Amino acid sequence: MSLEIDNVSMRFDLPGGVSVQALKDVSLNLKSGELLSVLGPSGCGKTTLLNILAGFLAPTSGEIRLNGHRVTGPDAERGMVFQQGALFEWMNVRENVGFGPRMKGAPAKETAELVDHLLDTVGLGDFKDKSTYELSGGMQQRVALARCLANDPDVILMDEPLGALDALTREKMQGLVLKLWKETGKTVILITHSVEEALLLGERLLVMAPRPGRIHKEYQLPFAERGVNADLRQVKKDKNFSETRDEILSMIWEMEEEIMGRAEQSA
Repeated sequence: MSLEIDNVSMRFDLPGGVSVQALKDVSLNLKSGELLSVLGPSGCGKTTLLNILAGFLAPTSGEIRLNGHRVTGPDAERGMVFQQGALFEWMNVRENVGFGPRMKGAPAKETAELVDHLLDTVGLGDFKDKSTYELSGGMQQRVALARCLANDPDVILMDEPLGALDALTREKMQGLVLKLWKETGKTVILITHSVEEALLLGERLLVMAPRPGRIHKEYQLPFAERGVNADLRQVKKDKNFSETRDEILSMIWEMEEEIMGRAEQSA
């Protein structure tokens, strides 16, 4: 599997002849099984880039290629996990996870076995027949992950998937994301506002700069690999983790101050 982002730019034309350059000349190649986290200040185009990768938006220029063919719209080869679970409330947990395979016409027995396996994998084996509204936020996100995996996508796109969770649940879910990444071998791209989360969940980490949105700096990191079989709190105590976190925080803070300065000048 190969995912190529080739000189992607995105401009939004607004009423009154105003335009916003959300992304400019973003290029990146990902190999099968890579785990990429994307970080940056508000307005740097993180979610815009993810929506282009998902096929929800067409870029103004440039293109996305997956396995050699151009991405022109949504497809099951790219699975999406949103900040909120986006589950079907009229379906129970089992039905939600099996929705994709059913739509593809997979045999009922095969679908049932897959759903049981995935729900056991995400720790929800005892909740298969529960309604989604009976679940906590963290449990709903586990269902969303299982539903995404049921479609067997080449790439999993995650847009702030843990942002709405409390601190303890978020830490548990971070461990689950690493476990699923390692066990499935999927390529994962995760958008987050949390520097610590980006460090923990990205063997590659992109820091994006705002307007126009572009790649400011890339890091190759060891923490995701370590976190698969280690206590995440111990990983965060690593001196290199702390130093990289402080470096990125300073970098983003400087960008935020620059944005505020521009806003004051134009006011």
